[in-house]
Amino acid sequence: MTMEAYRYEDGTITYPGHPVGPDGGEPVDTIDLSEYTAEVVTWTTSYSTPPGVREPNSLAIVEFDVDGTPVRALGQLTTEDVDMGDTVEPVYAGELRDPEAGIREPASQEWDGYRFRPVDD
Repeated sequence: MTMEAYRYEDGTITYPGHPVGPDGGEPVDTIDLSEYTAEVVTWTTSYSTPPGVREPNSLAIVEFDVDGTPVRALGQLTTEDVDMGDTVEPVYAGELRDPEAGIREPASQEWDGYRFRPVDD
């Protein structure tokens, strides 16, 4: 599974990708962000989570540098032990939440994705 971002003709990159970019154009390329590391911009921990989401649930806004272009993403962390400025890497998680705990039919959505794990310097 890839962590797919879209590049547009004007050079901007968005994650998640959108069918129309900031300049109104269509995507011209895709980038797999799972091949990059990112820097923690900010983070928080939620102790009151929705049904099926682990508790506590630490989340971060991270910024990737893709050939000089910043790309921000929001996602779960693998730990509460992070600080702003830490380097993290995306790691695949087969289940970000319990499919049986929500109100929607489990088959109606995807449950996998990426979490961010600190990189040992």
